[in-house]
Amino acid sequence: MFQRQINEEDIRHVLESGEVIEEYPKDLPYPSCLILGFISLRPLHVVIAENKMGQETIVITAYEPDVQRWELGFKRRKKL
Repeated sequence: MFQRQINEEDIRHVLESGEVIEEYPKDLPYPSCLILGFISLRPLHVVIAENKMGQETIVITAYEPDVQRWELGFKRRKKL
């Protein structure tokens, strides 16, 4: 996150106000999902896993989606 200039406040904002755009219910050890949010005009994708029994959210990665790999709006991957 440091190298991508994404801080904890950015992550919290995306988790609170973002939209789940992909779900991965079969991921192990916990189901995960991809969330899209915006910090001002900057789009961010955050992948989290949720340990519901432990009431824990684990941030796996966060990045700015690449316009060459994502359709306009950053909700769908381009078919390459």
